[in-house]
Amino acid sequence: MAEESVPVLIVGGGPVGLSTAVFLGRHGIRSLLVEKRPDTSLLPRAPGLQARTMELFRAAGLGKEVRALEIGDSHPFFEGGILRVNTYSEIADAEVLEAPSLDGPEVSPERVMGCGQDRYEVVLAEKAREFGAEVRFGSRLLSLDQDDDGVTAEIEDVRTGTVGTVRARYVVGADGASSAVRRMLGVSRVGRGTVFNALSIYFRAPELEKILQDRPFILCYATAGGTMIGLSRLHGRDPWLAAPLYHPDKGESPADFTDERCVEIVRMASGRPDMQVEIMAKVPWEGAQLVAERFRVGRVFLAGDAAHLHPPAGGFGANTGIHDAHNLAWKLAATLKGWGNEKLLDTYHDERHAVGNAMAEQAMVRNRVRHGHADEQVRAKMVDDIIITLGYRYRSSAILSEESKPVLTAPLRLVGEPGTRAPHVWLRRGEERISTIDLFYDSYVLLTGAQGAGWHEAAAALAARSEVPLRAVRIGPDGDYAAVDGDWAAAYGVSERGAVLVRPDAFVAWRSSGDRSDPAGVLGDVLAQVAGAAGPVVAGR
Repeated sequence: MAEESVPVLIVGGGPVGLSTAVFLGRHGIRSLLVEKRPDTSLLPRAPGLQARTMELFRAAGLGKEVRALEIGDSHPFFEGGILRVNTYSEIADAEVLEAPSLDGPEVSPERVMGCGQDRYEVVLAEKAREFGAEVRFGSRLLSLDQDDDGVTAEIEDVRTGTVGTVRARYVVGADGASSAVRRMLGVSRVGRGTVFNALSIYFRAPELEKILQDRPFILCYATAGGTMIGLSRLHGRDPWLAAPLYHPDKGESPADFTDERCVEIVRMASGRPDMQVEIMAKVPWEGAQLVAERFRVGRVFLAGDAAHLHPPAGGFGANTGIHDAHNLAWKLAATLKGWGNEKLLDTYHDERHAVGNAMAEQAMVRNRVRHGHADEQVRAKMVDDIIITLGYRYRSSAILSEESKPVLTAPLRLVGEPGTRAPHVWLRRGEERISTIDLFYDSYVLLTGAQGAGWHEAAAALAARSEVPLRAVRIGPDGDYAAVDGDWAAAYGVSERGAVLVRPDAFVAWRSSGDRSDPAGVLGDVLAQVAGAAGPVVAGR
């Protein structure tokens, strides 16, 4: 067969791989995605989408399509937190294990929502194809061989056994916990390894909603029968998901869980021995904590569970992986278009490896709390969900900052500090009302105020002669937009004479609090460094 050629090959067609194809397509980069499954997921896994994830979908132009999948209003379920009961029939006496702070209109234009990946993967696949990606199910990776100019991959059609060759400039391994890409790269992982073994039982039980008395919750653990059984209701409809633990060290295995035993487990947890239960599917899995030592090897990158694996406590897995995809996509696009380079690509590992480690640690803390293995010292390490969702920080050569704060820093402070997600401020222009977050998706953006004419003019001049995409947006009564409420400059930690440079992923790259001599020279130096070009720059010049 003739060799195919594509800018980016994506291995893995779950939420992370499909999101990578969407985000690349949003930047005009064509990709080929291969996935060994015959189609998108049939099971409502990874059902909690964070506000930051919804911001990314919004920026990619599919926020409304994903939001339309929400059944009713799922937000109250998140507000209900994590509960523990003896049986679900005793929900009125539930113990609240976690009551996380979530999002709100003051920090994001979006909010969390519940929806299983069986529904939102379909939307992602459709949008990826609309953006020019080829999404090829029923295909698996056999080998990778990279050189200075690209990567050669052998791909097998699992239905016919036909093997073809793909030549790609770059490869993204988003192929899950048992990643073939990671194995072929020889990248090792560090961490605690397997923490527990569980079986996801997908079942229908029409009576269960009545038993739960409309009590909102993200997850509810039942302890009847001597084992923790978690029940999720985030995807908003049958089938329900329950997850009992099993213990291989005691000789237990998934084969022990016949349909009859699963029915009894669900009935015991419900407190109703005669409840009607129909088992739909059973999927064994491991709760593990492992982080790849490297997220980049030459022209190949790891994302999602292939890069960082952690227990599901907190619901960080798919969300963190989608954030990986977004961080990587704009940097790959920049390099393929010629204005980014290897230095910029290196910042993917620098930024996302630190976040992956932090998420893995937070998932472990929550896992210990939920299973009753946490003392006060462990509980003190728990960072609130809103910080994990919206408040993580980057530190790399693509960020000009003299600060050196932890990846997760409490309390949440989105005040325009370089390395943090840009603050959300509502803006208006005529009848149009948008968030500042809506400004950042395909270029660097320099925000200036009513008195920041020097910066605005410098940005316009630089944009005209630079290959790095740059837009200048002036906020004020006579500017491009006006702030609906409050002071945008104060929200970003600058004066009306200041300027803030925001990356395509809505993270602040640099800011200046006021006037500077030679704003064009300063901005040129800044843009050169954060975009990965050679050339010195002094932060805060």
